[in-house]
Amino acid sequence: MKISEENITDNKNNYGAEILCIGSELLLGNIVNTNARWLADQLAILGISHFRQTVIGDNTIRLEEAIIEASNRAEFLITTGGLGPTPDDITTQVIAKSFNTPLEQRSEILLDLKAKLKNKYPKLSESQKKQSFVPKGSIVINNKYGTAPGIIWSPKDGFTILTFPGVPSELKEMWLNEGSKWLINNNSSKKTISSKVLHFTGISESTLADKIPHLLRKNNPTIATYASTGEVKVRITAKGEDLDQANRFIAPVEKELIQLNGLKCFGVDNDTLEESVFKLLLQREETVAVAESCTGGGIGSTLTKIPGSSKIFYGGVIAYSNLIKQEILDVPEEVINTYGAVSKEVVELMAKGVQKKFKVNWAISVSGIAGPTGGTKIKPVGLVNFCIKGPKTLLTWEEKFGSNKTREDIQKLSVINALDRLRLSILMKS
Repeated sequence: MKISEENITDNKNNYGAEILCIGSELLLGNIVNTNARWLADQLAILGISHFRQTVIGDNTIRLEEAIIEASNRAEFLITTGGLGPTPDDITTQVIAKSFNTPLEQRSEILLDLKAKLKNKYPKLSESQKKQSFVPKGSIVINNKYGTAPGIIWSPKDGFTILTFPGVPSELKEMWLNEGSKWLINNNSSKKTISSKVLHFTGISESTLADKIPHLLRKNNPTIATYASTGEVKVRITAKGEDLDQANRFIAPVEKELIQLNGLKCFGVDNDTLEESVFKLLLQREETVAVAESCTGGGIGSTLTKIPGSSKIFYGGVIAYSNLIKQEILDVPEEVINTYGAVSKEVVELMAKGVQKKFKVNWAISVSGIAGPTGGTKIKPVGLVNFCIKGPKTLLTWEEKFGSNKTREDIQKLSVINALDRLRLSILMKS
């Protein structure tokens, strides 16, 4: 059945926002399109409907067609890419051409370009100056980290374009500081939207969903679950007459989710598991060290992402070789020969050894078979042994993550599992 433009326009309010990612490098697979995924997540946070994503190469005709088509069915078009100074950066020019609107040079953009490039380019080239031209009547989105500004522009009633660079760090900063705020204030629903994300680990998405069918059926607030390696997110989004009302709708649902799943919820909104562990140790003025084999330093690396982590993390040993386990962590050779490097007996001694060496309150050790080779029937790929050694805690356990997982997945799951058990051990001790 052919859908006419009239049909599309009549149903326009059902379409919300579209995402248009621009760049031949995306079509060729040279760059992974992480921007579309991130923007889709951000639109969900704002409660803005989003039903379509498109990728277009650096081609004027096809890009103009995509823009005009989107203008006939969407309220918002969000673009990424094509805002730079090179000849294939055509987004701004094509957007203006699509609606027969002239470009105008903005002095504030020109001054910003000169300030950012003065050390490298005493005089701006014509290509660099190109970035200071935007469609007449558009609002400029400032770019803190780069030179290419974005725009917010409504070329026709009921349709607005928001443009962002393709560089993820620039996109995110511009979206969070200006783009999303404009959308919140100009969403046609006239409702205030609030959203909260709860983070869970140690539970699968299906198991969690089975506990909350009544919540998943709600219309306001709406509940959605999202799974990634080792984690499940539950987003609660509510609409209200004002922010207080929207948050009041969220509160009882948030409370019920936490009651149903207990300590499996480790954080809210932008919290991470490592930050949860960091805060717990910091509150108690306690410290941790790690002894890692199959994770290759992944636990230590994750903890040191946090500014100020030196207050709680003293260091670690990457004991990939059995010789290192013996000579640095004092694991007897006969124990390794008897039980194998991947065993509860060995990780327990690794944890005790690193706790003693670093003089810390807590120690984490891990040894496993990350694959894709090295497994046996008795000890298959995906088998990982762990130990948590604390002031009054000695916990050893094993996980079988499965030989169908990639090496990277097994390592990531091991890091998450170890940090989560440390979090729970600290909480149980309290």
